[in-house]
Amino acid sequence: MEFITQNILLVALVVASGAALITSLLRRSGASVSAVDATLLINREDAVVLDVREPAEFAGGHLPNARNIPQGKLAERLGELEQFKERTLLVVCASGIRSAKACDLLRKSGFAKVVNLDGGVSTWQQANLPLAKQNKQKG
Repeated sequence: MEFITQNILLVALVVASGAALITSLLRRSGASVSAVDATLLINREDAVVLDVREPAEFAGGHLPNARNIPQGKLAERLGELEQFKERTLLVVCASGIRSAKACDLLRKSGFAKVVNLDGGVSTWQQANLPLAKQNKQKG
């Protein structure tokens, strides 16, 4: 606590620069983030993870607390995500291709904070980040 009071300007600078970095990530059109940046969005921004793979792929391992809506059914199931319209959505698939298409659809549907996990679950696994095996929500 003493460090903070003695270095308040330094602490404020660190907080402001972190907020600026996250804001810049979200404002880019077609934003893609690395696995490390995705963990920051999940932990600091309470991002909602949307996995757009098929249910069998999802069951094989997914990001913790992810919701599963297959990319092919996303347009008809957008209503399930309405409550998250003002939150950051981190969209995930196996390699980043289906999730990029899903991001486009979500942006066109009024979701402002949509981010694609660059490289998908493959990148997540390469970074040795945890996968969950239980189904949070069936596709």
